[in-house]
Amino acid sequence: MTLTQSTNQALLDAQLNLLDNTFGYIKSMALKAALDLRIADTIDHHGGAATLPQIVDRVTLHPSKIPSLRRLMCVLTVSGVFGVRPADGSSELLYALTPTSRLLVGPRNLVSITAMSLSPHFIASYLELGTWFQQELPEPCIFKLAHREPLWKLAEHDATFNALINDGMVADTSFIMDIAIKESGEVFQGITSLIDVAGGLGAAAQAMSKAFPHVEYTVLDLDHVIAKAPTGTNVKYITGDMFESIPPANAVFLKWILHDWGHDDCVKILRNCKKAIPPRDAGGKVIIMDIVIGAGQSNVKHREVQALFDVYMMIINGIERDELECWPSPKTPCTSDVDEDDPARRDLHTHSKQAKQYANSSNPSTIS
Repeated sequence: MTLTQSTNQALLDAQLNLLDNTFGYIKSMALKAALDLRIADTIDHHGGAATLPQIVDRVTLHPSKIPSLRRLMCVLTVSGVFGVRPADGSSELLYALTPTSRLLVGPRNLVSITAMSLSPHFIASYLELGTWFQQELPEPCIFKLAHREPLWKLAEHDATFNALINDGMVADTSFIMDIAIKESGEVFQGITSLIDVAGGLGAAAQAMSKAFPHVEYTVLDLDHVIAKAPTGTNVKYITGDMFESIPPANAVFLKWILHDWGHDDCVKILRNCKKAIPPRDAGGKVIIMDIVIGAGQSNVKHREVQALFDVYMMIINGIERDELECWPSPKTPCTSDVDEDDPARRDLHTHSKQAKQYANSSNPSTIS
C-alpha cells in the first residue's frame, strides 16, 4: 500500500466513524419502532425465533411496508438487539431473541424504562443541547429549555407523562433490585425500618419487603406520585419533600436520586438523611444506589454507556459522579459543607469499599 492509499484509507475510516456517530440516533429510533410494533413479543410468541412472514402476521403493519420491515430488522440485528440465521428448509431468515431483546419480554421486562428514554419528551430535549451549553447554570435545564417547564413540574399536571415516568421507574427498579439484593443483600442486614426516599410507586421497597419481611418499609414521595401508589402491600406511603425533611427510620434508601441533583442539593438531602437516622453505632445507615463513573468493567461498551448516561442526566442538570464525588470524604464537593462527624457521611464513606466491589460486577449500579 502506497502512502497515498494509506492516507486515503485513514480518511475513509475517519468518515466511517463520523457517519457512525451521526446516524447513531437511527439505532435508537429502530429500537423504538420495535417497541411500537411489539416485535420482541411476536418473536417470543413463536418460541424465541421467527421468520419475517411470521412477524408480519402478528404486528400492525401495512402490506406495502413489508420490504421496509426487512430493512429495519437488518439494523436491529447488526446492533445486536436481535439475532439472525438462515431458517432450516427455507429461503427465509430466522430472527431470534438475544440476551438484549429478552429484556423486552416476560414479566420483568424493561420496555417501560426504554420507552420512557425514547419518548418525544426526552428525545426532543437533546435537540437543545448545544443551546444549553451557551447559558449559565443552573437554569434552565435542557428539559425546561425544550418544554418551558422542569420535568418534575410537567409530571405534576400531565397524567400521561407522569405515568410514563412512574412506569419506567417501576420497570427499572423491579429489574435491578432483584440483582442488587442477591449481590449485596448483606447491606440490608440489621435494619428494622427503612425510608425509600423519592421511591415512586414503591417497587424497590416491595422487592426489599419480600427479601427482608421483618423490616418496616415506608416510601416518601410527592403527592402526585403517592396518589398513584398501589394498595394492599406491606409498604406504607407518605407524602413529603426530601428537601424539607425525611421521616425517622433505621435506614434511608436513595435509588437513582443523588444523580438527579447538583452538589448543593445533595448536601441538603444528606443533611436530612443525617437527621432521619440514628447514630451509626445504633444501626443508622444510608444506602445509595447509583452509577459510579469509572467503576466496573474496563471495556469500551461499559465506559461508553457510563459516559452516555452522564450526558443523559444533563436533561435535568443531574450528574453521574465518580467514586471520589459520589462516596463522600472531607474534600469532595458534594459533602464539603457536611459536618466532619456527620454519621450519615461516615456511613456512606465507610461503605464505599462495598460499593466499589458491587460496581465492579456486570451491573453498572452500586450500593453503599
